[in-house]
Amino acid sequence: MLDLLIKNGKIVDGSGNPWYKADIGIKDDKIVKIKHNINDDSNITIDADGLIVSPGFIDMHTHSDLLVFKHPEEDAKLMQGITTALLGQDGLSVAPMDDANKKPMMQRTSGLLGKYLDEWKWNSMAEYLDAIDALKPATNSMMLVPHGAIRAVALGWENRPATTDELEKMKSLLSQAMEDGACGFSTGLIYPPGMYAGRTELVELCKVTAAYGGFFVVHMRNEGDYLIDSIKEVAGICLEAKCPLHISHLKASGKSNWGKSKEALSCIEEFREKGLEITFDQYPYIAGSTMLDAVIPPRFHTGGTEKLLESLKDPNVREEIRLIQDKVKPERWENWIDACGWDGVMINSVDTDKNRFAEGKTVAELANELGKSPLDVVCDLLIEESDAVTMTIFYGSEDDVKEIIRSEYMTMCTDAIVGGKPHPRAYGTCARILGKYVREEKVISLSQAIKKMTSLPAQRLGLQDRGILKEGFIADLTIFDFNTIRDKGTWTDSTHYPEGIKYVLVAGQLAVKNGNITGNRSGKVLRHK
Repeated sequence: MLDLLIKNGKIVDGSGNPWYKADIGIKDDKIVKIKHNINDDSNITIDADGLIVSPGFIDMHTHSDLLVFKHPEEDAKLMQGITTALLGQDGLSVAPMDDANKKPMMQRTSGLLGKYLDEWKWNSMAEYLDAIDALKPATNSMMLVPHGAIRAVALGWENRPATTDELEKMKSLLSQAMEDGACGFSTGLIYPPGMYAGRTELVELCKVTAAYGGFFVVHMRNEGDYLIDSIKEVAGICLEAKCPLHISHLKASGKSNWGKSKEALSCIEEFREKGLEITFDQYPYIAGSTMLDAVIPPRFHTGGTEKLLESLKDPNVREEIRLIQDKVKPERWENWIDACGWDGVMINSVDTDKNRFAEGKTVAELANELGKSPLDVVCDLLIEESDAVTMTIFYGSEDDVKEIIRSEYMTMCTDAIVGGKPHPRAYGTCARILGKYVREEKVISLSQAIKKMTSLPAQRLGLQDRGILKEGFIADLTIFDFNTIRDKGTWTDSTHYPEGIKYVLVAGQLAVKNGNITGNRSGKVLRHK
């Protein structure tokens, strides 16, 4: 007898092939039959007539590293069809770690990962992954080794090259974390302490990653004026290290750079022709989200977050920052104010009730409301909230979003940062791709979109039993109504589940049934072998 039988659905299997009609039989955690007219007895039967049956969606970039401990039911993922997600992004995460650096890393990541735990009861990657498994989470997780963590352990938060001994310590920490089950190595070259790394350090760490069959995931140094230079930098590093490259949230930032996506994709193609395996991820929006302190130029972050916040109290430091932001004293960095303007920077979340009024408002609006300069608004918020502030930044164009989504190297990501009034991508990414860019605007086909959300990320992650609907594969599935699926969140009212997701299965268990969370939690950590 089958545990679950799906009848009459249109199967989009993740391979890129068009849909076909068949039934799917599931026993325990696996797909055991795919064929027409399965008549076996089953404990549960789903009539999927008029619905699309696909593999569960795989999120290639999210920030639920700590959120999972507060919300192991993972509703924001499940309700948009996500069954597996990749953590440890931007070089800023929670393991491996040592006791001396836990408090500084907690503060550094408070805006990105949230303050969901008062203490981290782990040091090694293995201990962290075991802690997730102990929760019995609703979805699957995979983990990257965060560059910022191993750099902090090896040499602290200093803005300098690593010594030979410090680099060897980083390589040892990376090796052990890969052996513990991480699938790759990440860095964020606009965030401290990753931004302080030079080419030699990154090449050596990528060589270690490649030796374990892993890949390098990078938030590049610049996604606007120096986008092409940034692609060449990280591609050159990986070409030398013989390590596959995955670029985080590819985009062309700032009005003066709109249209540069074509040149970026051409540059990526050139490196693939040289033999470098490159993929990238994308969220389907014209705005992004990150920590508010990213509007402060890099050199002011030297020494760690506490030192940054103390320096922001100085009016002379604030004036120096303003001159750099306004390009009166130009410096080469990711200048979000030049790219977006203060009216294009919106506060998503703060930590205290005192400043809750700021959520959902732009810095320009807050400056007018409070009678302060925009920079003073930012500095005061960062100080009062101990850096735990996130923002949405409006930088992009629809034409670039569409150009990037068409690429055969594109995989889906939410880049979800949940808290306050988050970017709507945290709840709506998958539905937006399928509703807006497939059904309504026909930018890509349904089978192409599903491939970018299932088998292509599974291939990149080395998952050999997920991402395609095939007999013998794990039964992670999403069943949705293609005629109605759509995202519902707005920039200021974002925490809405999308329409159209009917059923989600994780390891053969119904996690979503008739559009509602069931409470079944059958996810786990997928350790890289």
